[in-house]
Amino acid sequence: MVFNFKVFKKVSPNGKITLYLGKRDFVDHISTVDPIDGIVLLDSDYLNGRKIFGQVVCSFRYGREEDEVMGLNFQKDLYLASEQIYPPPEKREQNLSKLQERLIKKLGPNAIPFTFTLPQNAPSSVTLQPGPEDQGEPCGVQYYVKVFAGESEADRTHRRSTVNLGIRKIQFAPSKQGRQPCTVVRKDFMLSPGELELEATLDKQLYHHGEKIAVNISIRNNSNKMVKKIKAMVQQGVDVVLFQNGQYRTSVASMETQEGCPIQPGSTLQKVIYLVPHLDNNKDRRGIALDGQLKHQDTNLASSTLLAAPDQRDVFGIIVSYSVKVKLYLGALGGELTAELPLVLMHPKPEKNKLLHADSQADVEMFRQETIDQE
Repeated sequence: MVFNFKVFKKVSPNGKITLYLGKRDFVDHISTVDPIDGIVLLDSDYLNGRKIFGQVVCSFRYGREEDEVMGLNFQKDLYLASEQIYPPPEKREQNLSKLQERLIKKLGPNAIPFTFTLPQNAPSSVTLQPGPEDQGEPCGVQYYVKVFAGESEADRTHRRSTVNLGIRKIQFAPSKQGRQPCTVVRKDFMLSPGELELEATLDKQLYHHGEKIAVNISIRNNSNKMVKKIKAMVQQGVDVVLFQNGQYRTSVASMETQEGCPIQPGSTLQKVIYLVPHLDNNKDRRGIALDGQLKHQDTNLASSTLLAAPDQRDVFGIIVSYSVKVKLYLGALGGELTAELPLVLMHPKPEKNKLLHADSQADVEMFRQETIDQE
């Protein structure tokens, strides 16, 4: 049986350097990150006396491109990995992946393997949704693999002999559910006896994108106030770590109801509200965090960011979190009562790919020569 495996290919504008990657999504497993392994194919007459370097670049844009005036630049590029690919260092020991072995066998002696390792605390790929009238590159964290010809790793690259191919650093949902979120909040009133109690519970802690979130609400009104309205919402929290005040929250799904209201003094109410956070309902809202986007691919709301420890936050990262907030409205004099529950929103781990067999065939996806202008 012949299996097809996908290969991503991009050629430099001068046609002399070709980059092959087996995948463009690299998974952060909290303790380790998938290695970035690929092949660089060099033209025969390009090997004489030239050096080829490879780098993994994390590009963090924290301001709009259209606001860059008078020398301002709202973008930082971090070189997370960098090494000389050709001529290869003499002492380099390299365990080739199955994909690299197959490509070297197919492409011949001018195919040079490389492997890069990302640091554990490197930020995940996140894009902040631009407004309808915004132009230029969106804010967020993007990655790309860069291969170029030069004299040193710090050499100023020439566009014609440079290949840039976008990749993503992503996380998948853990295999086990965490503790079921539950909270009880109470409100008493200065000039009247009794208190209002709100108990909120989610059916689980971990949800996959597109899944319905069930919010179980229990209200016990032992005060002499009336509950006139109930509102539940899913809030996305975005923390741009670079800025001290770069934290904000946005409601990405909400429902308001007066069913069962008003809740009179001495009465109770049990209710379940269903919420589905989805990008389709937030298409034109500036600042919503999305999963890092590759060209020609749809995306979704950003997944929750999982950290090995709370203090392991890269200064160039964007940390995303979600919570459900339930509000009881008591009128102008009574005020509000609010309960909040954290949750995790992520993609499930995909099934493991089939092993490559000797009779596997490569399904090559080509990219146009739209290298990022480094001049």
